[in-house]
Amino acid sequence: MLGLKPFITFNGNCEEALHYYKNTLDGAIPSLMYFEEGPIDVPEEYKKKVMYAEFNFGDSSFMASDRNPESPYTEGNNISLSFGTTDLETTEKWFAGLAKEGSVLMNLQDTFWGARFGMVADKYGINWMFNCEM
Repeated sequence: MLGLKPFITFNGNCEEALHYYKNTLDGAIPSLMYFEEGPIDVPEEYKKKVMYAEFNFGDSSFMASDRNPESPYTEGNNISLSFGTTDLETTEKWFAGLAKEGSVLMNLQDTFWGARFGMVADKYGINWMFNCEM
């Protein structure tokens, strides 16, 4: 198991926010990938938006992205908890458990970055992401 991290989704201004946090919190952006670098077909004006980023500061870190242009954005609902795991059996068990009385936002599936990934909202409306490294 690798642990749990917050994942913040922005409404098109992720890179601006990351640089603001970098300067304000004396942080670092060790990883940043744009939508144009992935397999998702997005409108031209969205290709330079952030598909995935990592942000580190002090002993803390979080992950971030701009929303997928086909997904709605609701301020206040833009933070998920993301499990990073290496155990597929546990990942599937936890995913199914949270989905049981909640709703599946994205089924667990193999990804282009070499992980099994899925998203679920639990019965309390908390958004969870699962990223099992394969």
